[in-house]
Amino acid sequence: MSYPEKTRSNAWFLLPIFFGMIGGIIAFFILRKDDPHKARNCLYIGIVFMVIGIIFNIVIASTVPGIDSGFNVNI
Repeated sequence: MSYPEKTRSNAWFLLPIFFGMIGGIIAFFILRKDDPHKARNCLYIGIVFMVIGIIFNIVIASTVPGIDSGFNVNI
């Protein structure tokens, strides 16, 4: 069964930009029948932003100084 391809708004690219992989998956399943090319691109954008987020978190976590176990509390 073939679905007629119709163009969808470019605003769909905002979903994976703001919500990462989850937004890309949601956009993919909504757009896959109407505009498969845009659906695939939304999924790729979601994957890219997820990888960028993971790398960013690793870089930030490596620069945070360690927490001392004592906290200088006298009991």
